[in-house]
Amino acid sequence: MGDENDVDGRVSFAAVEGDSPAGSEVLPMLQLEEKPLGQKPIAAPSGQVVSEWSGQAREQAVQRMFTAIARSYDLNNSLLSFGLHHRWKRRAVALVPPSTNGWAIDIGAGTADLALLLEKRMGQGGHVVATDLNDAMLREGQRKIARRGLRARISCLRANAEQLGFHEASFDTLTASFCIRNVGNLAQAFVEIHRVLKPGGRFVCLEFSRPVRPWLLRLYDWYSFRLLPKIGTLVARDKTGVYDYLPASIRTFPDQEGLKELLLKAGFRQVGYQNLSGGIVAIHVAIK
Repeated sequence: MGDENDVDGRVSFAAVEGDSPAGSEVLPMLQLEEKPLGQKPIAAPSGQVVSEWSGQAREQAVQRMFTAIARSYDLNNSLLSFGLHHRWKRRAVALVPPSTNGWAIDIGAGTADLALLLEKRMGQGGHVVATDLNDAMLREGQRKIARRGLRARISCLRANAEQLGFHEASFDTLTASFCIRNVGNLAQAFVEIHRVLKPGGRFVCLEFSRPVRPWLLRLYDWYSFRLLPKIGTLVARDKTGVYDYLPASIRTFPDQEGLKELLLKAGFRQVGYQNLSGGIVAIHVAIK
């Protein structure tokens, strides 16, 4: 797949629902450190500051943010993307080859939008594992899965993208939707993704990227840094700064070519991408 433009366009691992799939290991869930009574709380870092962090510090700060907005996450996604996120996700899943007995894993599954779409591509005997480090987000997704009667076909597990806990070559497909830029160690996550895929397996990554036209980049930056934080914070009644973090994390994330190079360095033999909505988002497809 070549580069084309379409201007239309976690260290812990714990089962949330049911038994863990073969090859997984259930580890203790993260525990927040309790502070002595009477100690003055330390001010939380701003979202823009967190976007420049890496490793466990970034990971833990991001998890606190997403826990705070889990219940309003879907509503804000639709408002802030003008509903386009549904189209972007359908385009990403369309790049997953249909299977009759496929096994897929969706990392950073959050509220399970992509996992629900992915389930239809796995065939009658297939299965999807929806993983996320954030318990509150994953439970929102679990409710959606239960409402659709798909608990037997989609398992929800709390897991870190950098340490998934599955045997090597376990999955035909791995997907990620708007989550990769939030991991603490991007290079390690790509090595782990490569490890759990079967030979010839496909990693489909949908993520915010860099608009290809200068005028669109200027407009997008104005919207992302001026308007988006105000709307998101108002709707979610957020006090964590997550809607300042989100656009800042996009700014510090590799662009289309940069992400492609990281995937090749992780061992993927073939990597291509396509831009959607003028490069506001991009879908990278990497083949093991």
